[in-house]
Amino acid sequence: MNAHLQPTGSAYFISPETAMAESHTLSVLVDNEPGVLARVIGLFSGRGYNIESLTVSETEHQAHLSRITIVTRGTPQVLEQIKAQLERIVPVHRVVDLTVRARELGQERPIEREVALLKVTGSGETRAETLRLADAFQAKVVDATVEHFILEITGKSSKIDQFIAIIKPLGLIEVCRTGIAAMNRGSQGM
Repeated sequence: MNAHLQPTGSAYFISPETAMAESHTLSVLVDNEPGVLARVIGLFSGRGYNIESLTVSETEHQAHLSRITIVTRGTPQVLEQIKAQLERIVPVHRVVDLTVRARELGQERPIEREVALLKVTGSGETRAETLRLADAFQAKVVDATVEHFILEITGKSSKIDQFIAIIKPLGLIEVCRTGIAAMNRGSQGM
């Protein structure tokens, strides 16, 4: 056997991680109190993890609980590490990897939706084309003047990305997106 292929017991000779990084949606149930979001986000930034989407809202007013939905990317090992570190933060009650839970339930991904507001300017045929496309994508006009529209669209992030790409040449001047809200199918809660 060649010497360079023999195990040595040293960590330097361990083969590199071959798992591919993938996007996962995490749901974190926390106490609704000052500083909790900063601590959760600090965990990500302090360890060099990126957050692709972040949504936070109080979900149980009487119990003072909020739900943080985080979309992040990493290998399975990194994602398990993120989850374990989140669970150690004191005001965190529960951390669920919705992507893993969906797979356990035989589904590809959890139900994920996002809302976006788009401001589009234009007149004449451009204005009519904007309205036709909005109707095709089931976007609603929530504000309109003779100079602009503000459109509201709800759906998967990919649908919103596609709508933005199509509307851009028609006079898109501003976009505001909420981030992903997600849940798993089935009768069980988080």
